[in-house]
Amino acid sequence: MGQARTQEQWMSEIKRTRVPQGMAAVWFLGQESVILKGASTVIYVDPFISDTMADARAFPPPFPPEAIDAIDLCLITHEHIDHLDPGTIRVLARTQPQTRYIAPACCRPLLVDCGVPEERIADARAGAWQEVGTPEEPIRLLPVAAAHEELERDEQGYDRYLGYILELNGVTLYHAGDTVIYPGLAETLREQRIDLGLLPINGGDYYRRSRHIVGNMDYREAVELAVAAGIETLVPLHYDMFDGNSEKPGHFFQYVYEQYPEQRCHVMARFERYLYASSRTFLD
Repeated sequence: MGQARTQEQWMSEIKRTRVPQGMAAVWFLGQESVILKGASTVIYVDPFISDTMADARAFPPPFPPEAIDAIDLCLITHEHIDHLDPGTIRVLARTQPQTRYIAPACCRPLLVDCGVPEERIADARAGAWQEVGTPEEPIRLLPVAAAHEELERDEQGYDRYLGYILELNGVTLYHAGDTVIYPGLAETLREQRIDLGLLPINGGDYYRRSRHIVGNMDYREAVELAVAAGIETLVPLHYDMFDGNSEKPGHFFQYVYEQYPEQRCHVMARFERYLYASSRTFLD
């Protein structure tokens, strides 16, 4: 159904989607690329929607970057091409001059090389809250260190890989980026009382590493992390784009059902718009 839509219909849906307080809208574009919307702010995380690596992709993006007509904030988790996609960023730098970018410090030269003005880029530093919203919609963001497959830092001592916690429209959301579980991650997340967690599930193994494919947590680990961290609802990411570096989301769902039947989860259909409501939203 998603492929049958026109570019105009996609942009219209994003623009016209009204998100009440205590809710967040999420569009799944494949891999770890998502669109988030609160009351009015539109946020793209790791937009990977150009024809970059077109021959290797399992499916094309729902629309090209040229179609985007509103993006307030672009979050980049790290510099790998399926997260910081030059084909997408070059277009956005040209067509969306109002967009602000937040990324690990090591990504700044790559963004500038794509045409993003220096003043539109903010370096993300793990553990430091940032105010990224507007007076009309206050949004807070907390970068969280990610281990892809290890915690790594650049020459200045800043984390190379990040996830992001967002306080958006009454919802606390965590996009993990690419990461495995490391000591202290569950505790950090538990402190923030995550409503909605978006976690990779593709895993990693010797054979992928031998082909220079860096791994993530697998579906079991993602579920166990969600339970340990008290994440209310879990959504899997990073399982669908490339042969040889994928996973079956049914395995994820089966593991939740068998091991933690009270853990809330949602497997998003390709290009789905998911309207999440915190369990606190409808309470007196």
